[in-house]
Amino acid sequence: MTKPTVAAGPSTLLDVAREAGVSPSTVSRILNGTARVSDDKRQAVMKAIARTNFAPNLMAQGLKKGRTHTIGIIVQDISSPFFDETLHGVDDGLKGTGYASVIVTGHWSALEEADRIRLLLARKVDGIILLSGNLPDEELLHFATQRPIVVTGRALDAPNALGFTMDNEHGAYLAVQHLIELGHRRIAFVSGPPSHADASSRLRGYRKALEGAGIPVDPALVVEGNFHENSGLIAINHLFETRQEFSAVFAANDQSAYGVRLALYRKGVRVPEDVSLVGFDDLPGSAFTTPPLTTVRQPLYDIGLTAITALLRLITGDRVPTRVPPVELVVRETTLPRQ
Repeated sequence: MTKPTVAAGPSTLLDVAREAGVSPSTVSRILNGTARVSDDKRQAVMKAIARTNFAPNLMAQGLKKGRTHTIGIIVQDISSPFFDETLHGVDDGLKGTGYASVIVTGHWSALEEADRIRLLLARKVDGIILLSGNLPDEELLHFATQRPIVVTGRALDAPNALGFTMDNEHGAYLAVQHLIELGHRRIAFVSGPPSHADASSRLRGYRKALEGAGIPVDPALVVEGNFHENSGLIAINHLFETRQEFSAVFAANDQSAYGVRLALYRKGVRVPEDVSLVGFDDLPGSAFTTPPLTTVRQPLYDIGLTAITALLRLITGDRVPTRVPPVELVVRETTLPRQ
């Protein structure tokens, strides 16, 4: 029996051609999908690739087609579990595609986001995903003339650019409506930065739910936060220092809710017996807090998966409608009827 040929060093296209009994050009056309050959010949080449451990040079192939098989991804906070879960969806969407990702951080700064996009364009990425951010649409559309761009956190539909958002206002409305139905009237709100579109939308949802129930909006119960745990702790301390009465707290995101929970614990206030608490996002850890957090679920994984699927379609010149599951209230153990 003839022993299969295996190259001593890295195998080449020529090694595969010899093993399969075809020309190097036939192997090349089969690899790039342009060959019109019989199934038997195609199978012979694929088996030869396996026997010789041949690894196609994707970069070289990509450069011939004007592609590098890399995707640029801009997150706002690399340490945030929000972006971590979204990136999980992006990563799963890249599996089996031959693409790799380059991740950079925008730090919620339009100037930094623009700088990072220029950096990624200089690296010849095939497309860019901007996860949230503050870069104006007109600048984003300018960059999209050079490479396809998908952005989350805003609605956008233009040539070579696509954006989609979640209904943050409705999600906040669901959270506050839940507390109102439990009999709460003095509901504090730890907001996000007013410069963030999703934070502004959640503030509108908070106000809408109160006004719809005939409950006056008390500005003293609204404390600006920064979407981080420390802002929840600071907000509760501020409410106590200013002697505000409240029986429930709605935090603009789960991370802020974690800080709220810690502050209440330190003051001897029980959750949910004394104060009910609702967050927003449904981060993976929120089901394991003490007690498990009632929150508004954003399909973070699906947001990432939808973004990368849409971008890969844009790269190939195809456009499909983006569909992401809606936000929903997840009731756990941090809310009770008002005592």
